[in-house]
Amino acid sequence: MTSPTPIVYIVDDDNGMRTSLSWLLESVGIRSVGFANPAEFLRDFDSRVAACLVLDVRMPQASGFDVQAELQRQGATLPIIFVSGHGDIPMSVRALQNGAIDFVEKPYNSQQMLDRVQRALKLASQRHDASQKHRELRRRIESLTAREKEVLRGVVEGKGSKRIAADLSISVKTVDVHRASIKDKVGAPSIAQLVRDVMAVWDQDAPTDDKHR
Repeated sequence: MTSPTPIVYIVDDDNGMRTSLSWLLESVGIRSVGFANPAEFLRDFDSRVAACLVLDVRMPQASGFDVQAELQRQGATLPIIFVSGHGDIPMSVRALQNGAIDFVEKPYNSQQMLDRVQRALKLASQRHDASQKHRELRRRIESLTAREKEVLRGVVEGKGSKRIAADLSISVKTVDVHRASIKDKVGAPSIAQLVRDVMAVWDQDAPTDDKHR
């Protein structure tokens, strides 16, 4: 199955800015969609497609920082390039500290903007692929039976089959059968890779408070 073509979202209340950037991107074969306000973008944004976002800082209804915060709340991974006609150092520092990959002052240089967007799209594809892999791993882990999940927890905690068997009051042979089934269902080539994959999923899915305990 072919992945959809990566897209550039442009969110700016300046119609001229949206149109000119869209034309610029189209001239090199890059697909884009423009939005005059954040609400329209957040309504139509599709997290299933690799994308980057060119985002104005100052808009009447909501600021670019509000949009950035909402995307973070949703767990979106698309790279953000902030643009502003009133850029200053504290503003750019705030954008980058909150995860933006670039901050561009208007009027921007066309070639430099193209370079930045192409870099952002490359990063978007990498993040999207990683996110897809994470979702597929999570789906596979969730497909395990309740007993397989108990055995998996023991494996991730570094326990051997005898210890897991004792903890769960089952035979060592049964534990080994479950381990083989888990490895097969998750699609891991080895127990070591299984542990790495599962820990990555559990760590990413854990609430923020749990990660800092």
